Amino acid sequence: MTAKVDTESWRAHLLDTPKQIRELLENTHRIAVLGIKPDAQQPAYYVPEYAQQAGYEIVPVPVYYKELTEMLGLKVYRKLTEIPGAIDMVNVFRRPVDIPPHVDDIIAKKPKSVWFQLGIRNDEAAEKLARAGIDVVQDHCLLVELRRIGK
Repeated sequence: MTAKVDTESWRAHLLDTPKQIRELLENTHRIAVLGIKPDAQQPAYYVPEYAQQAGYEIVPVPVYYKELTEMLGLKVYRKLTEIPGAIDMVNVFRRPVDIPPHVDDIIAKKPKSVWFQLGIRNDEAAEKLARAGIDVVQDHCLLVELRRIGK
């Protein structure tokens, strides 16, 4: 019986319904963007730029581009755990196969949620994050969902 309760409790952190996503976005203020890119034509740039214009505080965490110290006019951090203060969400722009090396850093930072962009799904990483008490959205575009809720 305990195992079933445990299974149900972590699965509650896997968010997929429009209502769950709306509530998450309404309670999110500070978003770390893991895998942000400096190219304005890439979703890993224009999605966080849109979120910033919609009133969210963005914290850039590029994986490459070691020479950059600023993106979107903001200081760049190389690891989530280096970011001062709390993070509401980690918005992930990484291929599914590239997510596992970041999971421990994400868990150590203890964000309220992790958002895998449209086309990005890693069930093993999502389960590990959910078991750590972190809400997870997979395979959804943050920009599309922000527009859907009127932001």
